[in-house]
Amino acid sequence: MRLVVVVFGTLLALCGAPARSEELRNWFNDPFFQLTAAIPGCQEPAGPRVSAAERQAQSHRRAEKGTTCWLAQEQDCEHPSAYAYDGSIARSIRSTPLVAAQRTSLWVTVQGRVVYVEGCVAQEAQGSQVEAAIRKLPHVQQVIAIVTASSNAAPPYRVFKPR
Repeated sequence: MRLVVVVFGTLLALCGAPARSEELRNWFNDPFFQLTAAIPGCQEPAGPRVSAAERQAQSHRRAEKGTTCWLAQEQDCEHPSAYAYDGSIARSIRSTPLVAAQRTSLWVTVQGRVVYVEGCVAQEAQGSQVEAAIRKLPHVQQVIAIVTASSNAAPPYRVFKPR
C-alpha cells in the first residue's frame, strides 16, 4: 500500500509540475527591430518570437494570408505573398522620421503588410499618432499600436523573457 501511495504521489507531482518554458524564436524571420529607446525600463516585447507549437499553429494561416490577395488579383498586390512586402516596409519605417515617436521606446514587427508597434509612450495620444504616420507608408495595410503610457502598469503586450 505504501508503494502505491508513493507512486501515486510522484505521478501527481509530475503532472502538476510546470512545463519547462519553450524557447521563443522568430521562426518566420519577420522584420523585428527597436525603433526608439527613450523610456528607460520599458520591457521588450516578444514580437514575432513564438514557441514551436505556436509556429505550427500559425503556419496554415500564414500560408493562406500570404497568397490571398495574389490569387484574388487585387490591384495593390504586386507580389505573390503578402510577406514579400515586409522587408521594404521595415526599411521605410526605419528611414522615415516619425515625429510622434519622440520620447518613446518602441519595437516594430512587420507581418504580411501588418505593422505592430509595441512599447512605451510618454503620452497616450502618441500610439495613434505613430499608427497614422506608419499607415501612410507604401504597401502597409494595417498598423496596430499596443503601447502603454504607464510605467506602473503591466505592459499590454507579451513580454520577451530571455532564457
